[in-house]
Amino acid sequence: MKLTEDQVRDGLARLTDWELDPDVPAIHRTVRLPDFAAAIALVNEIAQAAEQADHHPDIDIRYNTLHLALSTHSEGAVTDKDMALAARVDELVP
Repeated sequence: MKLTEDQVRDGLARLTDWELDPDVPAIHRTVRLPDFAAAIALVNEIAQAAEQADHHPDIDIRYNTLHLALSTHSEGAVTDKDMALAARVDELVP
């Protein structure tokens, strides 16, 4: 189910460093890690969580920096699935 912008903003208040891009719409987070190996290790953990949730983020890796984006493409909006996976990502980030 599509979330309203207010619902997304309420959900973001419970997350770490996620921001709404209403023009896409999607939620985004950037994570910086000590090095490339740590970034890839986190990507692997996120991949496992995404497979379990059957919901997959867009991930851009730049050396030790991950740019994450979550949106439910079939809905063309941010949904509960995105908020749940964002919360799981927050648990995985060291």
